[in-house]
Amino acid sequence: MKKLTLMITLLAISIMVAAPLTVHAAGKKAKSEVVMKMGSKLHLFHSGKVAAQKEIAIGDELTVYRESGKTRQSKEVGQVKVLSFVGDHYFEAEIVKGEIKVGDIAKKDETSLLVQPPK
Repeated sequence: MKKLTLMITLLAISIMVAAPLTVHAAGKKAKSEVVMKMGSKLHLFHSGKVAAQKEIAIGDELTVYRESGKTRQSKEVGQVKVLSFVGDHYFEAEIVKGEIKVGDIAKKDETSLLVQPPK
């Protein structure tokens, strides 16, 4: 009986110690998420394939999607306007509609670009 009481007490203490750490970690994750609003500039990453560079032109407006859930459903969250080329793998763009997060996907026809913060 003493062993059972001791085990339950130790289990309760470990739960009380671990619970605040989990809540604190979840709060930090939410705070580190970058949300960019209309007028903000961002970079769009592409693989450097010639098709992406030919299909997307300066001045194009691309629809931005966010994938969520276990089924990875895409939801439209905004639009960006391509401003310029930045190196071999990036386009610079400006948000013209919606709220966009790092990791969202901008699409035009068959080309997809990963949203990145400006450098």
